[in-house]
Amino acid sequence: MKKKVVLAFSGGLDTSFCAMYLSGEKNYEVYTALANTGGFDEAECRAIEARARKLGAAGHVTLNIEQEYYEKSIKYMIFGNVLRNGTYPVSVSSERIFQALAIIRYAKEIGADAVAHGSTGAGNDQVRFDLTFDVLAPGIEIITPTRDLKLSREYEINYLKEHGYVADFVKMEYSINKGLWGTSIGGKETLSSDRTLPETAYPSPLQAEGTETLTIDFEKGEICGVNGIAYGSRPDAIRAVEAIGARWAIGRDMHVGDTIIGIKGRVGFEAAGPLLIIHAHKLLEKHTLTKWQQYWKDQIGTWYGMFLHEAQYLEPVMRDMEAFLQNTQQSVTGRVFLTLRPYHYTLVGIDSPFDLMKSDFGIYGEEQKAWTADDVKGFTKILGNQMKTYYSIERSFKV
Repeated sequence: MKKKVVLAFSGGLDTSFCAMYLSGEKNYEVYTALANTGGFDEAECRAIEARARKLGAAGHVTLNIEQEYYEKSIKYMIFGNVLRNGTYPVSVSSERIFQALAIIRYAKEIGADAVAHGSTGAGNDQVRFDLTFDVLAPGIEIITPTRDLKLSREYEINYLKEHGYVADFVKMEYSINKGLWGTSIGGKETLSSDRTLPETAYPSPLQAEGTETLTIDFEKGEICGVNGIAYGSRPDAIRAVEAIGARWAIGRDMHVGDTIIGIKGRVGFEAAGPLLIIHAHKLLEKHTLTKWQQYWKDQIGTWYGMFLHEAQYLEPVMRDMEAFLQNTQQSVTGRVFLTLRPYHYTLVGIDSPFDLMKSDFGIYGEEQKAWTADDVKGFTKILGNQMKTYYSIERSFKV
């Protein structure tokens, strides 16, 4: 009997080659699986399935995991205000982990002997897929023809043509990966260190002028409303912010960082929704959390984002960090006001029943209600005791 292999399938050139190669050359019974984290609509999913069938797949399935992706990843990235290197909302990096999780679950369901993916040997995704497969299904065969055979794009296209499959695999100037939590853009200028992407490289062109007011509502840290409209679906709320922000060409930047495999890399991205939501959420936290909650959240959020990027989602400490982040969100409820303009936005302010500026203790720089002038004099004197002791002995410091 033929061995069963589940191929992580996007319908692109690499996975199309893998589907035909594994069924034809290696005699596997190939089952293709599209793990959709929100980057494909229904029409695109149907087209991908049709492509898989033409390539000889014995079966195809679309695994809709958008809600799981939100509940188990995006939600915590918002709680942690996660921006890798202060810039990148970990868009594709976090998606890949959940696609790998869905693929290995499906492989177990149908009793597959192997799993396969089309990653090359030059990027991070190969590690994310391999590690997830190996941890959750120890010993399962992992097949990676594109990586192992070091295939060129031209070879793959010719192979498909020679075996009767013709498709429009025109090499685009840029590789674009669109998802619920942002779109990555790679190629040309991203391959060197001295240039940035031109306007034409971004999928969402500027469409608006002037200014526009945007409001985002949060309940216990989760986005729940946009411009006064309540959303039961958090992913739908994210899409609503993205649609508004994209018209203003907001959220464009270039991420420079360290890859899992130890080399530096650059990638362009546009992520209007993630950046507007994260910065609005962070402003609301400034008003509703204590300074030490904010301090430790910054530390945990940085580690959480780094571990997601480094394929460490299954590390148990991630659940501990999620518990911490969740617990900090109990009072992060309210509305944030923003002003949008071409390529930029301004955080205007917030309205929240938990706003710590609404206390009866005083108004900063204006009025104190809970202490006297003498209280401050005594407090300041005690606060300076340690430094006074040090400088009374160590006299090398000169004003």
